[in-house]
Amino acid sequence: MVIYMNSKVNPQNQNPSMGGIANIRNISQCYEAVKRTMERNPLLPGISAFYGPSGFGKSTAANFVATKTNAFYVQVKSTYTKKAFLQALLREMRIPEKATLSEMMELASSELAKSGRPLIIDEFDHLLNGNKVEIVRDLYEASQGTFLVIGEELLPRKLEKWERFHGRVLNWVPALPADLDDVIQLAHIYAPNINIAEPVLEQLLGQVRGSTRRISTNLEMLHEKALELAVKNVTPHNLSEVLPTGFVTGESPKPRSF
Repeated sequence: MVIYMNSKVNPQNQNPSMGGIANIRNISQCYEAVKRTMERNPLLPGISAFYGPSGFGKSTAANFVATKTNAFYVQVKSTYTKKAFLQALLREMRIPEKATLSEMMELASSELAKSGRPLIIDEFDHLLNGNKVEIVRDLYEASQGTFLVIGEELLPRKLEKWERFHGRVLNWVPALPADLDDVIQLAHIYAPNINIAEPVLEQLLGQVRGSTRRISTNLEMLHEKALELAVKNVTPHNLSEVLPTGFVTGESPKPRSF
């Protein structure tokens, strides 16, 4: 079993921003998880798990990596049954669904084996309710393909309940909190028309505790407010004028007094 930490890989030698998507390090983490599993020794298992807190950009990374690796991508909904999951997978494969679960399973596993394309399953935590994890293991066993399952921080611990699945995970790949380089790249996308001093970006990074989603939200808000005030350069000295209420950190607003 291998655990990858900060492997700063640039998929396909992309530039820092790729068609409106910043090449943050979790894209590299996700890409490496799929690539190394595809290139594994045939005798080793072919499932990897990419896990981390909400807001770390896992789904954005997964969508980008699915495109780069030509993977099938399914985002599980909380309401999915086994049938609904297979229906979603067959829609992604553009295969008409059949009447029974067994028929749909045969079609999906056959397509995975024949095409050699990876399967990325996002929001995998939803399949932990009931015994729906086993349907993914069945798909893997029938196809021997490359699978990436994506979930929250406790996903590895939760999967211990299903030993036959847990034992087939080759790599546990943690999503990483954003670093300053990520914030700088995100600023090019969400605040393209202003200059933000590095100390301001460092302050933002510290206050949102590495959440890519909150970094992006705050950068867009800062961009909008700065343009309204005709401020081209945001520095520690004028930050409170541009954002009087400060950055949105995820903490609930304090109760108001009337």
